[in-house]
Amino acid sequence: MISVLSRQQLPETGNDTGNLKIQITNTANLPIANATIQISYTGVPNSTFETLTTDSSGQTETIALNAPPLSYSLDSESNQQPYSEYTINVNAPGYEEIDVSGIEILPETDSVQSVRLTPAEPDLRSENIAIPAHTLYGEYPPKIPEAEIKPMDESGEIVLSQVVVPEYVIVHDGAPSDSTASNYYVPYTDYIKNVASSEIYATWPEATIYANVLAIMSFTMNRIYTEWYRGKGYDFTITSSTAYDQKWIQGRNIFDNISFIVDSIFNNYLARPDVRQPIFTQYCDGKRVTCPNWLSQWGSKYLGDQGYSAIEIIRNYYGNDMYIGTAPVVSGVPSSWPGYDLDIGASGEKVQQLQEQLDRIAQVYTAIGRISADGIYGEKTQAAVRNFQRIFNLPTSGIVDFATWYKISQIYVGITRIAENR
Repeated sequence: MISVLSRQQLPETGNDTGNLKIQITNTANLPIANATIQISYTGVPNSTFETLTTDSSGQTETIALNAPPLSYSLDSESNQQPYSEYTINVNAPGYEEIDVSGIEILPETDSVQSVRLTPAEPDLRSENIAIPAHTLYGEYPPKIPEAEIKPMDESGEIVLSQVVVPEYVIVHDGAPSDSTASNYYVPYTDYIKNVASSEIYATWPEATIYANVLAIMSFTMNRIYTEWYRGKGYDFTITSSTAYDQKWIQGRNIFDNISFIVDSIFNNYLARPDVRQPIFTQYCDGKRVTCPNWLSQWGSKYLGDQGYSAIEIIRNYYGNDMYIGTAPVVSGVPSSWPGYDLDIGASGEKVQQLQEQLDRIAQVYTAIGRISADGIYGEKTQAAVRNFQRIFNLPTSGIVDFATWYKISQIYVGITRIAENR
């Protein structure tokens, strides 16, 4: 159910709306029920217009919020801010209160704002989150050019013998030399979703989003594979500085279509023949900054408008020898995807593994519903899968595809680790 807020309650922003769902968890990533969320328009004091409450999964209903005209985010010549900004205040018994401001709402998009609450303790206050401007609208330093293929001996021994999708990346929230900046442990897929939501508009063509996500992932995988910053004596994987890396924004909302694309292709990267490392695919906005032989974000948008596929967009900028590689190893998962979808009538060991993981998750996310691990994919398993997909913002097909399998694995690992550490 989507609640549409009255236009009289908000400053004038246009006739379009975007949808937002809010997810509240604690520091152990467990859902918090009955949290209270007040929504207001960023920059307008005392403008609270809606109060929501989280359910057993720690989620609110999806609400429609006013947004600027769609055309603002589709035209590089527009100087109008293409998204509206909202602030939420989150309060739950036993936890520190927190404000998140600058939540970006684009028209005709769905997004999720996740908030992690800290247990209330004397002399401890949660830090409020202020989401800065999107990179296509705000002013950020351009990327300092680097070689797209790193000399194998530049940073010493290359630790990885093959491309591996890591469970986490360590993000340094500042320039490499800024010793005051914080380091954040971020699940790999969450990092990619955050960067893509910060670097491109979710209103763009699907092929354009795929192409940009591939470039973002290959860029990241090159940093991981070459141990770029480790080799220079730093204790992190990548930075949030656009001059050196990609823009990652602590606490920002993630757009659903970007999230699904990342979940569907997260083990991919861009490669060239006879080159072992993922290609360091640099890019620029193509408006304030031009970058020959790099991907242009706005340019890729217009190619998507013309019907170019994702790989055609990639090759338009990086050359015809670029192809999509697949990492053979995904770290931190108990069992790899079987290579085919699981649906009604499937049976065997993979189905039993799925059921065991899903039933364990259902002990925390009770709206999923408990199931028996009998190795047979029946209607109860299908219903539980649908409930899981709904909670974790996947298409509710009831079919365990690549994206659903690995999302179940990710949530299962997180929950079982919590139990082991108690």
